[in-house]
Amino acid sequence: MNTNNIDPKKLNGLLEAVSKKIGVPSEQLRKELEAGKFDSAISAMGRNEATKFQQAVNNPKLVEKMMSTPQAQALYKKLSEK
Repeated sequence: MNTNNIDPKKLNGLLEAVSKKIGVPSEQLRKELEAGKFDSAISAMGRNEATKFQQAVNNPKLVEKMMSTPQAQALYKKLSEK
């Protein structure tokens, strides 16, 4: 996970929000994501969502496109403000 361009406070807030949602300690989630592992995140998803997530992760251009949408930017802003 490239965190060079993300405010550390916002990143921590986002990790906290996600960890509460999926029931995984934020530090464990951070370590997994930094290692390129998504086991905890995937285990909290339904089968269809997990399949779509895996497809997205395997296609960096798709991830970039999704993250540049106004909806993704708004969600990031909303989660990082809490």
